[in-house]
Amino acid sequence: MNAAGQLAPLWADRPYHRQWLLSQAEGLMDFFQYRAINPKGGFYDLDVKGAPLSTDNPVRGIHASARMVHCFALADLMGRPGAADVVDHGMRYLWEKHRDQQNGGYFWQANDDGAADASKQGYGHAFVLLAASSAKVIGHPLADRMLADITEVIDTKFWETRHGAIAEEFSEDWQPVPGYRGQNSNMHLTESLMAAFEATGESHYLTKAESIADLLINRRAREEGFRVAEHFSEEWVVDRTYYHANEMFRPAGTTPGHWLEWARLLLQLYTLGGKTHAWMPHAATALFERSMTLGWDSQKGGFFYTLDWQDVPEKTSKLWWPMCEAAGAAHFLNTHAPSAFHEESYRKIWSVIGKSFLDRDHGGWFEELTEDMAPANTLFPGKGDIYHALQACLIPLFPADGSLTKVIQENGGAL
Repeated sequence: MNAAGQLAPLWADRPYHRQWLLSQAEGLMDFFQYRAINPKGGFYDLDVKGAPLSTDNPVRGIHASARMVHCFALADLMGRPGAADVVDHGMRYLWEKHRDQQNGGYFWQANDDGAADASKQGYGHAFVLLAASSAKVIGHPLADRMLADITEVIDTKFWETRHGAIAEEFSEDWQPVPGYRGQNSNMHLTESLMAAFEATGESHYLTKAESIADLLINRRAREEGFRVAEHFSEEWVVDRTYYHANEMFRPAGTTPGHWLEWARLLLQLYTLGGKTHAWMPHAATALFERSMTLGWDSQKGGFFYTLDWQDVPEKTSKLWWPMCEAAGAAHFLNTHAPSAFHEESYRKIWSVIGKSFLDRDHGGWFEELTEDMAPANTLFPGKGDIYHALQACLIPLFPADGSLTKVIQENGGAL
């Protein structure tokens, strides 16, 4: 151990581990780059073997379209041939099909005929901002128009100044869907606002990100012993009884994976803000410790999907994305709050990913495992998302002080 009580050298500093991470990233890009392209626009969701789940006018979710843009913008920054074409394919679908050219904003779902779900959701708009920001970094010709458009929509439709966060959902013609405010959409908007700040240098993006973090973590999560509540009333009072049929986006209880995600985002926000918010590193450390203590299955490995309000595992499936967020958070903590616990956790997380989540037969990652760590498809029907896994592989390869677009660009794509 070094003077900080940290295991040395870190895995993230070891040439073999870095090579292994890059090979996993390459495998993910190989799996998605050409198989996911829908020639009619947008992207297919893929099954376990990498074939489209449906080719008969499939619905395209806006978050999936935007995430593909973001991920292949990262790939383009690293010099991957053909990545810019994927970005262009996704940007055009977002602009031409997801964008509501009559009422403004972006449809939650689209298909070959137009809007499949015309609702305007904060979660989806957050990812449009991320896609536009990432596309701007690589110089895509639609990026500035989309960035200006989505910024105006967020500012004029979603942002609630008196709370310092966004509303959740509107109808196609911008009638409010009442009664709910959500953590998840605001968390992802925080990520996107930081990326927009880094892409443009405009401070209003960073100010909004700091406002959301203060509400959700410095106040509400602190009040809950650094458990991140997911569901709230319109006045941002925690709703412990909330239930929604869509357990993919709004599961009941608490979700340790989001505590891990916030740990990384807070440290990034702390750095971008000039390290002026002293509460952020403390909160990030507490969120990570809580996740590893309460959410990690010490017997079988992996994170339980949700806990109830007594910290008892409720939905015991093991999903890929909390593992990904844990890896990224541990890397950031190894930089900003080094300790043996953080490095031991980093190694444990990647060891479980390598053993249980990598699909060595067909490529890609299993997105869902049972409590006993066997592949399952109760929530996720196949392999529809490159975003979490690719970021988990790339984050440890670069300095822990900004969005991946920023640090990859600043390092010229060099590892």
